[in-house]
Amino acid sequence: MSFELHLKTEEVIRAHPADAVCVGPRDSVRSVLHRMKDEQTGSVLITSEEKLVGIFTERDALKLLARGADLEIPIRDVMVANPVTVLISDTVGKAISKMSQGGYRRLPVVDEAGHAVSILKVSGILRYLVEHFPDVVYTLPPEPHHHTKTREGA
Repeated sequence: MSFELHLKTEEVIRAHPADAVCVGPRDSVRSVLHRMKDEQTGSVLITSEEKLVGIFTERDALKLLARGADLEIPIRDVMVANPVTVLISDTVGKAISKMSQGGYRRLPVVDEAGHAVSILKVSGILRYLVEHFPDVVYTLPPEPHHHTKTREGA
């Protein structure tokens, strides 16, 4: 089976999605930041009645902190509402395409009802690629396009 075929047939669950850390839309930014720290995660999914309504990442946090925003406001005021998602039944190839086109490092994984299931990260995709294509990944030189200036050897 070719590598391309794996990307077109294997579901995102094979790309090592991480457990989602979920918070409510009324939670304060401060409490969400503490939760992110405690859970050692770079993102949280905002859910209402278990359905995904938004995402908040460390990039969003840095922007807020840089402008000195009030950390007591509800997270719903600063989250990215209705984020791009992948269905649990979507293929790894579709997830990679969405990440590439949108410049996303994380995609929420949802079921058909819109319930947050997990979060797919670039690190999970990379791990998946290494597992399926180890000869290419492990044999790359540290600087793939490096040319020596002098001859090596005796």
